[in-house]
Amino acid sequence: MVRQHSTALPADAEKSAHVRRMFSTIAPRYDLLNHLLSLNIDKLWRRRAVDKLNWERKPDGRYLDNCAGTLDLSRELAQRKSFRGVVVGSDFAYPMLKGGEKKRSNMPIAAVCADALDLPYRDAAFDGATVGFGVRNLANLDAGFREMVRVLRPGSKLVVLEFTTPSWQPFRGLYFFYFLHVLPLVGKLVSRHGSAYTYLPESVLRFPEPPELSRIMEEAGLSDVGYKRLSGGIVALHWGTRV
Repeated sequence: MVRQHSTALPADAEKSAHVRRMFSTIAPRYDLLNHLLSLNIDKLWRRRAVDKLNWERKPDGRYLDNCAGTLDLSRELAQRKSFRGVVVGSDFAYPMLKGGEKKRSNMPIAAVCADALDLPYRDAAFDGATVGFGVRNLANLDAGFREMVRVLRPGSKLVVLEFTTPSWQPFRGLYFFYFLHVLPLVGKLVSRHGSAYTYLPESVLRFPEPPELSRIMEEAGLSDVGYKRLSGGIVALHWGTRV
């Protein structure tokens, strides 16, 4: 794995407060940058995540979109033709939820401001859960997965989208040039935040690779755990079922 000297990553004890402040600040331009920096491929990733959720097993169920941000993944599920349930979009940065308010229009989406490490939901409250690019920002990854498993009903699936790094050349070299040089510059200019889009690549480089994340998911209480790399390996789709 490529490593670089960290300049934007907070100390572990400060991570939660740092991440909340950062996402609250960039919320107004978050969607624009997501689509711009991913060349709109992020929409395909979210479709793949919802496809993997197996929500058709209970189309009238209650589903959690944890670390929901501006509710893109919540909407992707809620707008499915046969979906008759409700999606709870949960995030601890209120400005992010506020930024996605229009996506709730005529959609069965509830927005709840809540900390992923201390979810305000009863045990076994949901028939499935998703996380789109959020677990990387948790101050305690193991605790975060245990909490998500706690609120899932037995037999329900958790589906996670997260960035990773490609392994094959020459794409790996091109990716790192873009990820470490172009993305932070464009992100800084558009978001007007000094470090948010430097934090992004640094946090990805520090994050467990897919096989290690699968182990963490299993230890949290998930079975049938698996993953698939998407778009040349820049993103991984992870899944598991609550025992």
